[in-house]
Amino acid sequence: MRAGVVIVGAQWGDEGKGKIVDLLTEDADLVVRYAGGPNAGHTLVIPNDKGGHDKIVVRLVPSGILRPKTRCVLGPGMVVDPQALVSELDELVQKGVWKDGDKRLVLSDRAHMILPYHRLVDGLREKNSKFAVGTTKRGIGPAYEDKARRNGVHLGALRDLPRLERHVARALEAWSPLLREAGEAIPTPAEIVAAVTPFAARLVPLLGDGSIVVDDALNADEVVIFEGAQGTLLDLDHGTYPYVTSSSASAGGACTGAGVGPTAIGRVVGITKAYTTRVGGGPFPTELDNAIGERLRKAGGEFGAVTGRPRRCGWLDLPALRYARRVNGLTDLIVTKLDVLTGFETIDICVGYDTADGRVRELPINDLDRATPVYETLPGWTESLSSVRDLADLPPTARAYVDRIAAEIGLPLSMISVGPEREATICLRNIFA
Repeated sequence: MRAGVVIVGAQWGDEGKGKIVDLLTEDADLVVRYAGGPNAGHTLVIPNDKGGHDKIVVRLVPSGILRPKTRCVLGPGMVVDPQALVSELDELVQKGVWKDGDKRLVLSDRAHMILPYHRLVDGLREKNSKFAVGTTKRGIGPAYEDKARRNGVHLGALRDLPRLERHVARALEAWSPLLREAGEAIPTPAEIVAAVTPFAARLVPLLGDGSIVVDDALNADEVVIFEGAQGTLLDLDHGTYPYVTSSSASAGGACTGAGVGPTAIGRVVGITKAYTTRVGGGPFPTELDNAIGERLRKAGGEFGAVTGRPRRCGWLDLPALRYARRVNGLTDLIVTKLDVLTGFETIDICVGYDTADGRVRELPINDLDRATPVYETLPGWTESLSSVRDLADLPPTARAYVDRIAAEIGLPLSMISVGPEREATICLRNIFA
């Protein structure tokens, strides 16, 4: 049996996982998305037959869908909004990427549904609470709440709408006090079922047991990629709690979120930007709330693929990457958006933290809002990186920068991205070898 490869974000998400998975799927047979929902978007820039490039944004469907021979699975660890998924499939059909009924896409019938009341509750909390965490208001958190308290509704319930209505009635009973207190009209189970019924005909033919699909592929020695959403520092267990997502965004989530055992994982590839970003609330010690941060935001196009929200930007945090290596068991490292740092005379890099107990090299994850980053200043570069395809062709200071990252984290570099296009990549190691 060939072991699978997990692709995981090593920061607060938005590290460019979509482009990397899209590149790797040229050699992949199956791509499995194992966590999250439509709050995670991958922006992909791919060549077209006119000599230019097209931009495609996927939110729920794995990036591998762009490869005509690659199959994709939405795993049981996901939460799926039927309306959002059908809308995304319509976009893929329009762009000629996918055809209705194409069996390359399998929806796990044990993935949970995001229903209209989940979106309603999410929006109310973000609007009315002084402790809002900055969610995308797409119902992800409330859907995972229902899953944990055993009121969730599987996608498989779309096969039997009367049964779906019974499940919805149980969930609405739990949400009714909150909605009533907020002065909101409480929808009836029949209204909820009526809202999702138009999507059932499109989605039911795609339903299947995602875990079996993955197991069959591994046993057939096929190349399987497990694609994460968000990033390590947004993981429910290991992130900057409570400013986190509601799922297991770290590599460990690949097992539960895809329905495989740990022996099915062979390598874990961490992806980091050459700097750091995050969205929403929560601590971000290296954040640059100044002209430099704005420069990074504009140069890097740091606006959410799903929400359009401007991302918070700051210098690279090495302790955070060392933390990501430990909790994910990273075997490889990929650096993206190195080109965004072009033109900076100097570049700061966080090498440790000053804490109440003294200076540390580790990430003080439980006390991050009270820790002070310690920086070293490195020389920058002015040369464009857009045409660089070989490590030896990087400007000496850019080469020194990525070498420093690899040395500090103690991992080999597998790729360096120097632009959004597929071809704007320096490939150093074969992930699947």
